[in-house]
Amino acid sequence: MSDEEDIILADLPDDELVQQMFDDLYDGLKEEIEEAVHILLGRDWEPYRILTEALVGGMTIVGHDFRDGILFVPEVLLAANAMKGGMFILKPLLAETGAPQVGKMVIGTVKGDIHDIGKNLVGMMMEGAGFEVIDLGINNAVEAYLEAIENEKPDILGMSALLTTTMPYMKVVIDTMVEKGIRDDYTILVGGAPLNEEFGKAIGADAYCRDAAVAVETAKTFMARKHNQQAAH
Repeated sequence: MSDEEDIILADLPDDELVQQMFDDLYDGLKEEIEEAVHILLGRDWEPYRILTEALVGGMTIVGHDFRDGILFVPEVLLAANAMKGGMFILKPLLAETGAPQVGKMVIGTVKGDIHDIGKNLVGMMMEGAGFEVIDLGINNAVEAYLEAIENEKPDILGMSALLTTTMPYMKVVIDTMVEKGIRDDYTILVGGAPLNEEFGKAIGADAYCRDAAVAVETAKTFMARKHNQQAAH
């Protein structure tokens, strides 16, 4: 038995509780995160404040350590799962209070490709950064992407491929969007093991993201740019 076992979350003052949530997220402790979210709500914290200060704050640390090779995919998935537990409680409350969303993303693996761990990780990390994420799953034909962007009106379209044979399908989607005159309405991010920056440029994507942490940073950069442009008009 370590002293860790004896921490009673409800006894911690706000700032220490948030620090403890950072640790618990890092360790992927879902029940503790859920309990802490309830405690902060009971202390009249705004749902948006809990999301940004505690959950996004904690996932940012996870993201940096993932990027730097200190944490690996299994640990990040556990952390993201703990984050999801907290988000599940906050989501309906955030909707009620009309909390600002950082942005909205539609994401899916392309036609012919049934890999989803990388995509799921990106989705979870994006949610962890305060984005609304619509996950189309695997094996998406161009029609599925078009329908989703029409219905959801996202800021960002994310496409993933893990096979050299399915990579070119990303270009089919982008070319179709160009033909329809809607390409410039969306930021398109692509990712997956066989891709690289050259490929991303060649098919006309806005950016290639080599992992989930980079995807989040890139998405935030594009959203900031978009807000600045809107403010300028």
